[in-house]
Amino acid sequence: MSEDLVAQAAQRSASVIELAQELIRRPSRGGIDDYAPVLGALEDWLSGRALPHRRLHDEAGQLVGLLVEITGGRPGSWWTLDACVDTASFGDESAWSFSPTAGDVESGWLRGRGAADSKLAASAFVHIAADVYARAESLHGGLAVLLDVDEHTGGFGGARAYLADPEAARPAGVMIGYPGMDEVVVGGRGLWRATITVYAPSGHSGSSRSVLGAVSRAARLVQLLDSADLPGSPIDGSGFPLPPKLSITAIHGGQGFSVSPDRCELNLDIRTTPAFDDQDAETLVRKAVDELDAELPGPAPTRVEPIACWPPFRLQDDEQPAAALIQAATSLGIAVRTKTAGPSNIGNLLAGEGGIPATAGFGVPYVGLHGIDERAHLAELPQVYAVYHQAVLDLLTGR
Repeated sequence: MSEDLVAQAAQRSASVIELAQELIRRPSRGGIDDYAPVLGALEDWLSGRALPHRRLHDEAGQLVGLLVEITGGRPGSWWTLDACVDTASFGDESAWSFSPTAGDVESGWLRGRGAADSKLAASAFVHIAADVYARAESLHGGLAVLLDVDEHTGGFGGARAYLADPEAARPAGVMIGYPGMDEVVVGGRGLWRATITVYAPSGHSGSSRSVLGAVSRAARLVQLLDSADLPGSPIDGSGFPLPPKLSITAIHGGQGFSVSPDRCELNLDIRTTPAFDDQDAETLVRKAVDELDAELPGPAPTRVEPIACWPPFRLQDDEQPAAALIQAATSLGIAVRTKTAGPSNIGNLLAGEGGIPATAGFGVPYVGLHGIDERAHLAELPQVYAVYHQAVLDLLTGR
């Protein structure tokens, strides 16, 4: 990595922090706040530097993000930097030791909701776009910066709108700016989610008739699912390092004390792998449901309603854009390891949309992500900035 690039990153830090502070002071909790103010701050910054950008809307016309597009002067692939600018909720604000919208710097930490996830990254990425724009004529392909405001809802509306936009160049790969400096996330388990509805005759809880209620039938189904046989270690030779996982995440049924309910709903989350995919997950669930209905018959068959399905993904270390990011970090003397994450992330969505490769994490150290007193450590910001800048330049010059 050139000394000029490192020096430029150090010079950029003050401006990156200043914009990030402005973003943090504009609350943008997913599904709660109006996103126009936080996107407006970004639009003002981009317009002030004449960077080409436009709003993204979902099918219902709702504002779901901004897209910055820097076109190179030579043919080639497009690459994308992605950071969400909506955030998790504040939780118990009385438990915070500072305001969730403080946006200040204390003892080297940028403080407030979104400091770690991912307003600092969003600020860094638009600054990198400005750096790239200044030399775009010499570059191949193009750089897009996606600023999503429908990420923490789980809807990923900005990403979906970007991928569905006929005017946007389809990216050859995406680098997502989640925080954490020790790892580059190159994979994640997939998911298969469903709502299961269990039925039973309703009646008075004090009735002389013996009636097995829906909650009791649902409890038996939970036992069957929890005891289901999932593969342990990877068995397909893919090298995928994590096993599948099944979790019952919610049970809803009944009210009060005197009525035995006629239905009970379960939320089921199964994390999938190449050795245990969505079809395997659904087969396992339907087998357990059939066993329940045979053992404890109800007035109607138990209903399984699939809700969401994302495939697992994993990049090899020499695949782009992982290779460019790892190489750039190594050139700066930063030892990073690759990681396949247990939770799913936007990389799974991209994998399901035509197999777009993605990294999902390399950023500054952090504390309190999605929790109390969220903050991001700023001493490492110049290094993180330089790594992404170098990786982007390597991808746009075909190195």
